[in-house]
Formats: sequence, structure tokens, C-alpha cells
Amino acid sequence: MAQAVRPQHGLLSLLNSDGKAHPVENTLVAVTLVFGLTAFFTAHFHQLHLLSSWTGLIGIGTGAWGQFISATTGERFLLIIGLGAAAVGFFLGMAHGGLFGGVLG
Repeated sequence: MAQAVRPQHGLLSLLNSDGKAHPVENTLVAVTLVFGLTAFFTAHFHQLHLLSSWTGLIGIGTGAWGQFISATTGERFLLIIGLGAAAVGFFLGMAHGGLFGGVLG
């Protein structure tokens, strides 16, 4: 055996299950999760509709691009979690006032 098999532990082992590093894809996963969770939790407050709608929109964009270029199932799994949270936050933010509600007009 030319090399020893060393099992990886942690989050990167879930994201890089094929044994290769994916720095761009992993960054998109992290950004999507951060924006998605921010949008989801701020959407529960009416006065934070600007923050929730914009972070939700950005989270949807980064999640969609991450899905397009993802390489492993673990990346796709976490991207779907982030995309779902971003979408809920975006739609609730839009319902509470939208992207420009009260600022323009």
C-alpha cells in the first residue's frame, strides 16, 4: 500500500468526502449558511425586514451558484439547508416591507 488511509473527522470531512479540497465550494457553503440563518432569524422581527430581505436575496444567489458548482453530496446538503433558510427569510422580509419598504417612497 503506497499510502495509509486516514479517516478525516469534522465538518471538512463531510464537505470534502471525495478526498479533494474544494475551497470555492466550501466558501459558498459557509456564506450561504451565514446569510440564510441571518435572514431566517431576522425575518421574525417586522422592523428588520430590510436586513432579512437583502440577506435572504444574497443567500439565495450564493446558494444557487453553490449548487451549480458543488462537487460532493455534503456540500449540496448544507447548501439546501442554507437556501431554504434564506428563502424563508427573504419571503417573510418581503411580506413585512420588502427590499426598499419605507426607505424609497
